[in-house]
This record gives sequence, structure tokens and C-alpha cells, in this order.
Amino acid sequence: MSLPTSLANPAAPALTWISTDGEPLSARWHSGSGAPAPKRIRAVDDSINADAAYKLVCEGTALVWEGDYHQARQMLQAIAHRIDRRRARKPATAKAPVASPADAFHQHRKGQAERARILGLLVMRLTPELQLPLRRAPDLALAARAAIGPQTEGTLVSLRELLGWIGAWEWRQQGVPVPALGLRKNGEIARIHPWYGVFSPVRGEYLELVLQAPLPEALKAEGAWAMDIGTGTGVVAAVLAQRGVARTEATDLSPSALACALDNLQRLGLQHKVKLTQADLFPDGRAALVVCNPPWLPARPSSALEAAIYDPDSRMLKGFLNGLAAHLVPGGEGWLILSDLAEHLGLRTRAELEAWIASAGLQVLARLEIRPTHGKASDKADPLHAARAKETTSLWRLAAL
Repeated sequence: MSLPTSLANPAAPALTWISTDGEPLSARWHSGSGAPAPKRIRAVDDSINADAAYKLVCEGTALVWEGDYHQARQMLQAIAHRIDRRRARKPATAKAPVASPADAFHQHRKGQAERARILGLLVMRLTPELQLPLRRAPDLALAARAAIGPQTEGTLVSLRELLGWIGAWEWRQQGVPVPALGLRKNGEIARIHPWYGVFSPVRGEYLELVLQAPLPEALKAEGAWAMDIGTGTGVVAAVLAQRGVARTEATDLSPSALACALDNLQRLGLQHKVKLTQADLFPDGRAALVVCNPPWLPARPSSALEAAIYDPDSRMLKGFLNGLAAHLVPGGEGWLILSDLAEHLGLRTRAELEAWIASAGLQVLARLEIRPTHGKASDKADPLHAARAKETTSLWRLAAL
């Protein structure tokens, strides 16, 4: 399985502007988050100061950087600092009252979106060869090609997104250590290599639950198999294979995720134990074990990567529960991996979740729990700290009634 030849969007508008040297330039707009193309564009270089740049982007003018690359990164930080300083100085009387954790969450998301919109207006022009024609610019052709595929014309992209491509490429090369996968022959912890736009398993506590949960007796039957719904990097399917599950069918809607999963399974030598299928939720058939780690928060994502975190109206969660009974063999189990952060944020109640389980014709056999260990769980400066401090991740063992 491979990625499409090009991820270019032919419907994306081609924008034109005048360079600082007076030369007419054009490039096709790209935004991984779906941000609309700017209506006003101005070429700038190192001569512009941070206050002037900040004023222009706040007014909605995109700044095409033509100066030194490292100066551009400093400018992005300077603009971010001014955004944060303005929010910190906002008079208390001007702030909307926070009546509930849900209000705090939605205000936080709104602030994040506005911050991203403003920062996204400091942009770069890539050549058709995916190079930056700037002083001291890095060679980012491999990172860009991994993110958007080869291009046939110039591309205009925000510096913020471009830095995300570079970071994602570094993660892809280095990998993320996953203790639940055990040790390699060289004694190092096995790693998962996430691709751009595919959620990285940096929160490993849920994988400990997959490692600890007792496998259903139905998996011992001849020809028994498992499903991994929404496989992403393939890490859950890999853990099941490491636990001795002879055959797993892993699904995802994203071609990039499926290619990433195949890459990881091949690196781990487990590709013969996992079949990858492009599907929305379930593949055909009934399995002895069906595992799903859906997005944990019922909200609208603003990018492809956020789709692994935010699930509008809990679509994937409800779809998994409603279809589970029809995809289990007698004695089979469904494992739902879910954080209760949404409950502490007031976005979903435990009673609602239990009602969805019951209405889907399912019963709860047991529930394993673990507390998160990631940095935000203990970061008191995080706007959502009060909810995160109470968070628990659970593996719900479900069976058909």
C-alpha cells in the first residue's frame, strides 16, 4: 500500500502577488487545516518589524516572507508572543463568564482557533521542487513530499504548517518508543514511526491496558481473528500481534494512515499477522475481538491530525457501539478504549455513555483503568488542568447481550 502520487488539491486557488523586488509571483494555496486562502497578500523581508507584521496579520493580510529563514522563525515567535500578551492583558470585564467546564473548553478552543488563524498568515513560497528560496533555508523536500506529495507548481503555505512538516518528518525518522511492544533484538524499546497527519501514540497508557486485558476465550478457536478499528499508526494491531493474536484485520479511512501502519508493521516484522483494509469502522465478518480507540472528545476537529482527538457528536464512538454486536462471534468481546476527559469537561456524561452501550445491545463485562502520565496531566498552567487532573483512561470489555 502506498500514498497517492500527489496530495495536491487542484481546486486550491492560485494566488498572485508582487515580490519585494517588484517581480510578479504566483503559487497555489495549501492549508492542511482547510484555512481559506487569504484575500490580501504582501511580500515582506527582514526589514519589517514585529509590531508592523503583527498589525498586518491581525487585519487579515498574509505576509509572504522573502528574507532570512531563521529571521522568519523569530518573527513567528514574536507574533505569537504578542497574541498571548494581548489575551493575558484582556480586561476581566471583557471576558465572557465561565459558567462551566464546557464553557472553559469551548472558550479555549475558540482562542486556539483565533491564534492559529493569525499565525497562519505568515507564509512561505515553495518552488515546484519543494524548496524554500530563502537565505539559510533547510532542505525540506523530503518532509514536504511526505506531507503533501510531489508538486508541479509553486505552493504557498504557512510557516507554522511548514514547521509541522519538518517536525513530523523527524518523528517519522526517529520513531516513538512504545514499551507495550517490548524490546527489539538490540535491547532497545520497539518504536512506532508516525507519518504526517497520523496521530502519534505519545500517550502510551492506553496501550498498557491493551497489553494487560485478558484475551477472550473465543480467540482460542481455530481460525479466530481480531479487528482493530481506526488503526492509525497500526500500534494497537501490533500490540495484539505481539500478544499472540494470529490474525488481525485493521481498518482506517485514511490512505496515509494505512500506509503508515503498513510501514510500522513491516519494521516490526508483524505484517504477516495483520491485514489492512480501507473502511469506515468495521470490515466484513465477525471476530472474536474487536478493539476501537475512538477520538475522546466530542468536538469538531480543525485539521486531519485533530480528527484523532475530536469526534463531532461522538460519531465514531456511537458507530462502533451500534455495530459491535453484529461483528462479534458468540463469546467474543469488544474493547472500547476511552478517556473520561469529556465527562470532566462537561461534554458527555457517564450516564449517556452507559445508555449508548445498553441501547446497542451490549453489556459491560469489566473495565480496566489507568491514570495518564503525560505532561499536561500535571501542568497547572494548562487552561483545562482541573479536568485533566481528574482524567482516567479506561478499557471497557463489552459483549453482546
